[in-house]
Amino acid sequence: MALRISSVVIDSVDPRPLAAFWCEVLGYQIIDEDETGVSIGSRAHTGPVIDILLVPETKSIKNRLHLDLRATESTTEAELTRLYELGACRVDIGQAPDVSWVVLADPEGNEFCLLSQTIEEVEGSNSL
Repeated sequence: MALRISSVVIDSVDPRPLAAFWCEVLGYQIIDEDETGVSIGSRAHTGPVIDILLVPETKSIKNRLHLDLRATESTTEAELTRLYELGACRVDIGQAPDVSWVVLADPEGNEFCLLSQTIEEVEGSNSL
């Protein structure tokens, strides 16, 4: 039996602004919203949905699960600048100083990584 990820869930004390942040980051759109949270997904209806659910408490420790992102149709440096402009900040979770990725946090402190190689670089190196 094969399984597919249907959604990734992020807890939030204020789901709407966090959904707006992730929509801008990923080019997603809001696909559902109610008093319990906001669901966002790709405009092409591909990939997993992200459910941002209302919880009463703020994040207090390092995430046990996080997203790794790659630039596509842009450079990693341009995407890093864009992420900062959207409200992401660089964080230290104990990573070595010479890692090839950048660890960032969204406006509520949820960690995610921007990987150094773009999608195009990875696909180009796989075709050799």
